Amino acid sequence: MLECLRKLNLPEYVQDILNQSQGVVIPKSRKELLTLAMGGDENVTFDIDYEVEGKGRVLEATATKCKNGIVVNYMEDYMRRRDPNSMLIADKNPTDKPRYEDVYHKDFESLRMDTFDWLKNQELIFFPFKSGGLEYGYDSVLVAPANAGFFAAGLADLQGFLNIDEVTYDFKPRAVVFLAPPFRHTHFNGKQVVVHNRLKGIHEVYAYNLYPGPSAKKGIYGVLLDIGEEEGWVTAHASAVKVITPYDNEIVIMHEGASGGGKSEMLEDIHKEMDGRVILGRNTVTGEKNYLNLSETCDLIPVTDDMALCHPKMQQGSKKLVVKDAESSWFLRVDNIKRYGASPQYERIFIQPEEPLIFLNLQGVPEATCLPWEHTMDSTGKPCPNPRVIMPRKLVPNSIDEPVEVDVRSFGVRTPACTKANPSYGIMGIMHILPPALAWLWRLVAPRGYNNPSIIDSQGMTSEGVGSYWPFATGKMVTQANLLLDQILQSTNTRYVLIPNQHIGAYEVSFMPEWISREYIARRGSAKFKPEHLVEARCPLLGFGLDSLKIDGQYIRRAFLRPETQQEVGIEGYDAGAAILTEFFKQELVKYNTDELNPLGKQIIEMFMKGATVQDYLEIMPMRY
Repeated sequence: MLECLRKLNLPEYVQDILNQSQGVVIPKSRKELLTLAMGGDENVTFDIDYEVEGKGRVLEATATKCKNGIVVNYMEDYMRRRDPNSMLIADKNPTDKPRYEDVYHKDFESLRMDTFDWLKNQELIFFPFKSGGLEYGYDSVLVAPANAGFFAAGLADLQGFLNIDEVTYDFKPRAVVFLAPPFRHTHFNGKQVVVHNRLKGIHEVYAYNLYPGPSAKKGIYGVLLDIGEEEGWVTAHASAVKVITPYDNEIVIMHEGASGGGKSEMLEDIHKEMDGRVILGRNTVTGEKNYLNLSETCDLIPVTDDMALCHPKMQQGSKKLVVKDAESSWFLRVDNIKRYGASPQYERIFIQPEEPLIFLNLQGVPEATCLPWEHTMDSTGKPCPNPRVIMPRKLVPNSIDEPVEVDVRSFGVRTPACTKANPSYGIMGIMHILPPALAWLWRLVAPRGYNNPSIIDSQGMTSEGVGSYWPFATGKMVTQANLLLDQILQSTNTRYVLIPNQHIGAYEVSFMPEWISREYIARRGSAKFKPEHLVEARCPLLGFGLDSLKIDGQYIRRAFLRPETQQEVGIEGYDAGAAILTEFFKQELVKYNTDELNPLGKQIIEMFMKGATVQDYLEIMPMRY
């Protein structure tokens, strides 16, 4: 073992942990990882528990072996969703995030040493992987207790798992993940905490809980964002899909947004009723439903699900943003699959996968099939809103593993219903075309929006922060704002649109605006949006709305294009909602307007504060129609 570790060029303290531990398991295949997840081949159930000082043995989660994979369930409702406030920073480097020292009034070094000592007293799982994918990713390693095999297998699936026998001597870790679950109870009052320690040449991630969301997934996202800050690029919080029309026209759409903003849904086929019709929307006041008949829909070729690597080595001088998937697997939320047939293309993969999958927060019966619509029940008696499947992208038919040029960047927002009686920011039409300056402002504010299923804090309208990836970033907001502005300035041939989900005015629409817009954009292809077909929105933040939208020979009602034309909303309700949205932007944009901000960015924000029109935004940064 010593020889195979020597070629990894590990920091001395990591090597010391491995040397002094109670044993080290180095899995060399996914099959070995799944065996570790169950504590052995012979087990059909496995308890993941730890000795916790003052509490005895604490059961954190259970693993169940099903026909189609391993099903993991946490004992606490709280552990079934990512805590958006889980990140702490331990180092002295520039940051806008809470520092461990400020929150706990002591230096992190003593806890760091305690973590190392605890790991030395465990049997460990250890393996190398690539943060950000095999081709453009960065050398990384995991150190975890051996009974947390499901966590290790999940991280290996999500990132680029490496067989240590195939690693060459030029391997040099840029990141290391340490997993120590009992510290959640002994040091953090039961909370999910992930501590980032950015040392010279290596980024340490300390995962003090077993939910992979804030560490194995978003923790590694933080590593990539930190490296991007150093090197001048961004990993976008986005899905991307190549859309092929029935007439073989191709276009690539990248969809960004906060958790719940529709990233995964951009890769889904349009949801239809049993008779083939599409419910465009249901009026929340009258109950009336609007239907659409689509005889043929576009083919979807997935590119990314949640993290899009925008590495400078991929940019080709086309003046379009070039992206590639930063992950090896997708952390899919399946709360929208409530019955058989709701998402056929994914259900086939989940129920009869080519190799076993890892399921979280779903019901699992030993040696039976885990069904994606049977969600674990929370203690409230309601289904857990965050059931997940870790799905290797190699199992997704026809998925693209190469860099692609982005034609259209869309931004998704969860919106509540808006009426005269109860005005809200749910005033967006089915799709808005944004000038680049406005597209940048939306990425700075990144509203988290209405009824978010992915995270614990989902009340009211809050900001996910710059890029919508801010919860995972370790550095400065203004640095990321500058990087995003540079990215937009360098991608002048990429267009920008804004798409709501959940509600348009008084209509409940789920993710239908996204799916309809995708069909419409793809059918247009490279055709320009003619100015006479665009209407300046009453709220300048929304750029241009559409005067009409025709798809598959059918016109979409104006009520879905311009919510102020809805009887239940009217000008009164719309303007009240616009005031709510504008005030929210004012509150959020103030913090970016500092001396560190790009001068052009300062100019755009100051224009907004003074009540700029859509034409003002066009003049400062022209739009590609």
